Amino acid sequence: MGRVSQAQAEENRRRVVETASRLFREQGTHVSVADLMKAAGLTHGGFYKQFASKEALVDEATAHAFDGFARLREDGLERHSGERDAAQRALISTYLSAEHRDSAADGCPAAGLASDMARESGSDTAHRVYAEGVADFARWLSTEDEDGLARLCTMVGALVLARATEGSPVSEEILTAARAALTDASGPAEPPSPPARRP
Repeated sequence: MGRVSQAQAEENRRRVVETASRLFREQGTHVSVADLMKAAGLTHGGFYKQFASKEALVDEATAHAFDGFARLREDGLERHSGERDAAQRALISTYLSAEHRDSAADGCPAAGLASDMARESGSDTAHRVYAEGVADFARWLSTEDEDGLARLCTMVGALVLARATEGSPVSEEILTAARAALTDASGPAEPPSPPARRP
């Protein structure tokens, strides 16, 4: 079999990073390299031609997840003609929806990667990227009166708890209570809509 072209190698690397970004949010960073490569449709042996280590992939996949989520926020702002309050309310409603709860692989990396970042003793890079992503999300949620951290903590905490209690009535109650707490103060919320497929 001939050597893979540079363009194909770059495409394979992109596919692995995107696949890892989704699997890590859904299943955690403990997903094996073999399972990850299988999900990406590539052979296990090709992994180390692309990445120095699994830790290096965790770094890239974390950055990729936060970059994609930042683009979604900016797209929402554009859809609302730059009206930040309206864009924030729409994001809060979508974030605290059953659809987002049930879509961990395509969901928020702050929630999806939280437990792994808390437990991992590995890469300083992934922790730094995660912390910067969380801070950036909080800034986006900020208002004239607050810095956005309380909103972010409420949203991420509610989503994590709703996922942990999925299948019981309390899961929906958590989402509803958090949505009401965050949107009642800033006007009527838009109805939740399914999140767009995330990178």
